Amino acid sequence: MHSREVDQDNLAQEYTSNGYAIAKVIDNNRLSLIQSTLLGIVKELLGSKIPKNYEENILDNVHLFINIHDLNDFRLKVIKKINSDPQFRVNYYLIAKPFLDVIVSNEISMQLNVNLSIQFPGDSSSLLPIHADTWSGDSPFEVVVWLPLVNCHGTKSMYIVPKDKYLATLKIIENMPVNDSEHLYQLYEADAKFLNINLGELLVFNQALPHGNRINKENETRWSMNCRFKGVFTPYGDKKNGEFFEPISLKPASMDGLSYKLPKIK
Repeated sequence: MHSREVDQDNLAQEYTSNGYAIAKVIDNNRLSLIQSTLLGIVKELLGSKIPKNYEENILDNVHLFINIHDLNDFRLKVIKKINSDPQFRVNYYLIAKPFLDVIVSNEISMQLNVNLSIQFPGDSSSLLPIHADTWSGDSPFEVVVWLPLVNCHGTKSMYIVPKDKYLATLKIIENMPVNDSEHLYQLYEADAKFLNINLGELLVFNQALPHGNRINKENETRWSMNCRFKGVFTPYGDKKNGEFFEPISLKPASMDGLSYKLPKIK
């Protein structure tokens, strides 16, 4: 679904069929704000390490200026800075809102912090083994909004097992002995789909489907953000409202209902 407006039927059908949907961001102004905020933080942290000729494409080439042993510390510093800016999270939600309204609800709980992934070429230390978030206690009512900050393709992206492939193989996998996550990936490898997502697009996916990443064999660094969303009144898993999520788009009637107290009549 790649129109400038949300085609609700096609978006819903794509998500229902695949367990994920890729769409073009409609609010490019807010996307530019997210990009400029992130780039400002990166340039602040790296300072004079960035040559002039790399300033425009520093994200794709950041591996040239950071030692792999310093990557996680650098990533955590960036995460702390973006989440200290309350407007950053609001912008992230508003970029995703037209698609969440169709796929999830227009009364949304949002993860308290936006996450950031940075994966250098050839880096085996930033791998996310195959998993489904529901396997570790997340609610099946959650979705993930995955926002690339560079063009992501092949192993520079993430992979997901599409819904039909997962359901078709579920009973087979359930009856197979699984030794470790790598063994599990090999069982799903033929069905795992690496998603091509460009800057200016976003992905909404069902985190109950197996997904992860592999060693980035491209020659550029992957930058992507992710954040979980769910309907406010849908069941919660281990990650509770007020601890991991907070309502961000309650309607007046819902706010009245949540604050209602039955009068005590004598």
